[in-house]
Amino acid sequence: MALAPLPGSRPARRRNKDASISTLRAIPWIFAWTQNRLILPSWLGIGAALTAAMNQGHLPTLQAVYREWPFFGSTVDLIEMILAKTDPRIAALYEEVLVADPEEKKLGAELRERLQRCQGSILKVTGHENLLSNNPTLSKLISMRSPFVDPINILQVEVLRRLRKDPNNMRLRDALLISINGIAAGMRNTG
Repeated sequence: MALAPLPGSRPARRRNKDASISTLRAIPWIFAWTQNRLILPSWLGIGAALTAAMNQGHLPTLQAVYREWPFFGSTVDLIEMILAKTDPRIAALYEEVLVADPEEKKLGAELRERLQRCQGSILKVTGHENLLSNNPTLSKLISMRSPFVDPINILQVEVLRRLRKDPNNMRLRDALLISINGIAAGMRNTG
């Protein structure tokens, strides 16, 4: 069952006979990574770039630019907020239940390791002890939402597992849509 796009919205895929990953637009791609709480497209590569610069001795420069250039500071703060919303435990649950291929599982573990390294790189640049320690209100809001969003993620994993066995089950499809909306609302962004 394909959902009709909202008026004025773009379809999830580009017009093409081939329904492969290459025809998928960015919005559903990012949305999916937000649903599983890895939020991969928002941070992948940033930690590696910062680490490479730090390995070349540029940490003091990065820290100065973070403090003194509002554009860079705002960008790093935004990445820090996104990192605070990630949850590698939840992402690992999706992988554990829904991924069978050992190579894909290996990739998932590698991505979670990269997430950890990215968090460390951001903390070094910002000088913060913990993610969002400079924004305790936002940190508290995120930590208050997690106990409500986590169970929805867990339910979504189970719904997806069952839906793969019974793809025409409309009750499962409805449950999936409800879980998608719940996670998006709890994360306070859709991708």
